[in-house]
Amino acid sequence: MKLAGIDIGNDSIKVVLDGVRDPLMIPNIVAPGYDRHVLQEEDSPLKALDVVIHSPRLSRNNQRYFVGMLAMENEDSVELEETDNKAVSDQSLVVALTALAYAGVASQSLTHTGYNNTEEIEYVIGTGLPVRTYSYYHQMFEDRLVGEHEVTFLSTPQLKNRKIKVSIRRAIVSIEGAAALFHMATHDSLQVKDEELYHGCIGICEMGALTTDFPVVNKMSIDNQFSTGEQIGLATYLDSIIRNVEDQYGYRFPSRAKLVQRIKRNDYTIRRIGEGQSSMKPVVDMYFSRAASKIVDLIKKRWKKHPDIQCFYVIGGGAAALRPYIVEAAGQMKLRFMDESELLNVHGYLKLAKSKVNQNTFV
Repeated sequence: MKLAGIDIGNDSIKVVLDGVRDPLMIPNIVAPGYDRHVLQEEDSPLKALDVVIHSPRLSRNNQRYFVGMLAMENEDSVELEETDNKAVSDQSLVVALTALAYAGVASQSLTHTGYNNTEEIEYVIGTGLPVRTYSYYHQMFEDRLVGEHEVTFLSTPQLKNRKIKVSIRRAIVSIEGAAALFHMATHDSLQVKDEELYHGCIGICEMGALTTDFPVVNKMSIDNQFSTGEQIGLATYLDSIIRNVEDQYGYRFPSRAKLVQRIKRNDYTIRRIGEGQSSMKPVVDMYFSRAASKIVDLIKKRWKKHPDIQCFYVIGGGAAALRPYIVEAAGQMKLRFMDESELLNVHGYLKLAKSKVNQNTFV
């Protein structure tokens, strides 16, 4: 049985397996699948995740989907919106099961069931929900994940027609941001690495695509009174950038994921018909500065309400993108950042699953 941490993010899904260093990342984007005309096979399975998912938890079962990078360019692609709740979202479950099936293949952790050429991987997973969603939905989320699901890869290179049974025996659901802090405070052996973080009163701003969480963690316990969350994330600003770029330059990004890819590469050049080009950097700067100001205001309000907070960490995928803008907006206020901060939660989920399995007590 494999231990895994899975961060079911609204923009991408990350999976890390116990004993495997590098996390797997798949954009949380799907499109209806169909028979593809493949002129040249992709050089990696991750570029062409073409799957049929069978799961009793899906409202529409045995559907074919293009997932992740393959869906990114598709005009029928679907990304999550602010009204979506990952605890009950079919799309998030489809991408999560695809990621867990692929992680099983990539880590060669599969066993043959002897039935219908199916291979099986069994998991105990750690995962999480936003602060505001957690109390109402964590049991429902756990129930949706636990059980037997089946992922069949179709035109995916190197995986054609492989059927993977994903058996999730147990799901340990914790709170986004708090899991990241647990990861920062402990070694892989779960021993304390940072006394200040483990025993202190720490504020966290965890900015994702659709939500921003503000858990307050005191001696590794969640503060029920002061922990909160906002239904605001980077996606709103990314959508505005896409619209603005289309209006100004006539260039349409097919998805947020495609825009994020370009920003991560620092590639702001827009190619215009007839070999002209423009830079979209001023548009990105405008919206990202606005997002950063909003985040800094929210942090100030939280810190004023709870002055016992020793320090504030700004983490998550949104924080990574906005870091220089947040530093500028914060001025004299000291905030802490971490490298690869979008991966902190997934490593934390794995450690929390490990601690539960080891029956170590963690509140």
